[in-house]
Formats: sequence, C-alpha cells, structure tokens
Amino acid sequence: MNLTNMPNGESAKVTAVNGNNQITRRLMEMGVVPGVSVRMIKSAPFGDPLEIRVRGYHLAMRKSEADQIEVSGPESKVPGFKP
Repeated sequence: MNLTNMPNGESAKVTAVNGNNQITRRLMEMGVVPGVSVRMIKSAPFGDPLEIRVRGYHLAMRKSEADQIEVSGPESKVPGFKP
C-alpha cells in the first residue's frame, strides 16, 4: 500500500521510498525513511496535497510524491496516538 491510500487518522510504518530524484532524496532527508511511523492527518478534497505527521512534525506533500512512499498496514486508530 502506498501513502496516498491511507485513510485520515491512521498510522503506518514506511517500508520503502521509491525513486531516485531530488524530491525523494529530500523526503528522506526530512525523515521519511523505511521503518519510521507516519500518520495521515488529512488530504485535500481531491487528494492533493496531503498532510502527514512524521517524527513529531507535520509535512505537506503532493499526491505524486506520496505515491512513491510505500507503507505497511495501519498501526493504530487510537485518538492522540503520536508516531
């Protein structure tokens, strides 16, 4: 499953960041790396952009960027869960 398929409020672990361009390298520099927990905060009505929480901060990204991030199944739906 990729990040764009996660419903709002769910958390998962990043399993891979695909691609080898400036954007994917920058995402990895900002902490979106395999093994880290991410939480989908919200997405715009048409799915672009999305807001995630990673390593204690909020990050907005385009849908095309989120398509490159593979995640495992949901970790928690508990309100207040902070990855």
